[in-house]
Amino acid sequence: MPEDACVVVYDCPACGAWLTPKEGDCCVFCSYGDVPCPPIQAERHCCSSPR
Repeated sequence: MPEDACVVVYDCPACGAWLTPKEGDCCVFCSYGDVPCPPIQAERHCCSSPR
């Protein structure tokens, strides 16, 4: 996963599928990965919401 960019098209070498982000997501990692891409993670501030 790139640390400073989003990947908007991924050609799966295993099955040949072309993955694109789901509507509202910036990249394939945010749509299909276990965690969002680093640019999105950098924008989020864990535990910063008021209680």
